[in-house]
Amino acid sequence: MSRHWGEDIAKAYLLAKGYKVLAENYSIRGGEIDLIVLKDDITIFVEVRQRGRSNYGSAAESISAQKLNRLTKTALHFMLKTYQRDDLAMRFDAILITGNQAKYTLEHLENISQ
Repeated sequence: MSRHWGEDIAKAYLLAKGYKVLAENYSIRGGEIDLIVLKDDITIFVEVRQRGRSNYGSAAESISAQKLNRLTKTALHFMLKTYQRDDLAMRFDAILITGNQAKYTLEHLENISQ
């Protein structure tokens, strides 16, 4: 696995759940999205967070309002570039991985921007 093993695991998880991967590590100046997937005609922007342990807070706690703002800006850029519109169904998810490559837990949070 690559140094981004958490993203590899998240991608495999989403594919197994029937999601279609549209892009990986999509970036513009000022923002980056780990995975962009499609399911049920909804474009989903996925932030993957990985932690070895939760001693210093969970992976979910590391997603700040500022990070969500950057994700939104980057997502709107993707929508306009890909579909030439920004009014299609979309949402933001997070996949949280705690542990190491040999032993980890995965949590999928849907619609984190609410």
